[in-house]
Amino acid sequence: MLNATYSCLCVSTHKFKVKLKKRKYTIIFGLILGYFILNSIRIYQYSFVYFENKSDVAIVLGAGTNEGKLSPVFKERINHSLLLYKKGLIDKIIFTGGFGKGQTESDSQIAKNYALKNGVPEYNIIIEDKSQFTIENISESKLIMDSIGVKTALIISDPLHMKRAIKLAEFYGIDCTPSPTKTTMYKSTYPKTKLLLYETFYFSLREPISLF
Repeated sequence: MLNATYSCLCVSTHKFKVKLKKRKYTIIFGLILGYFILNSIRIYQYSFVYFENKSDVAIVLGAGTNEGKLSPVFKERINHSLLLYKKGLIDKIIFTGGFGKGQTESDSQIAKNYALKNGVPEYNIIIEDKSQFTIENISESKLIMDSIGVKTALIISDPLHMKRAIKLAEFYGIDCTPSPTKTTMYKSTYPKTKLLLYETFYFSLREPISLF
């Protein structure tokens, strides 16, 4: 009789522990999902923040080239920097982007060539040709800014990329404001959603541990 009672008690205790463990995992998953959703909202809302204040430089974040031609996304970012330059809002432009696989010319050099053809004098163009990722675009640009003695920057990228880009720039001590492209190539629902999910994932992954 005692053995049967003890067995029932053990079974009940085991079921309770399993149930408690499942509930714990459900709560953890819910918190992570909630944080992910919250960040996607923050990123989306921040995509509408726009400035055209006078700054020393514009930092144009790279977006790739193909066989010497600018990607549509990169081209729109460059066009936006040209607009700001022609308005007299920036003194210099920093184009970022290194060498892709098999490239003999860096993305930033190709961007510079395009800007030269559109009337920006060479002495007002600076290229950063070491970076492959956003974090490197920003960190290398900060080194350039320090080397030429400039302080303020407008960060140029696509609207949904801007939240993460600004966080990165602030982490590296750049006095900056966002100036997202007004003519983003991410127009239809699928690419915009894909980009939002991508940005949300990396923003959510890095923000808590300050790895921007």
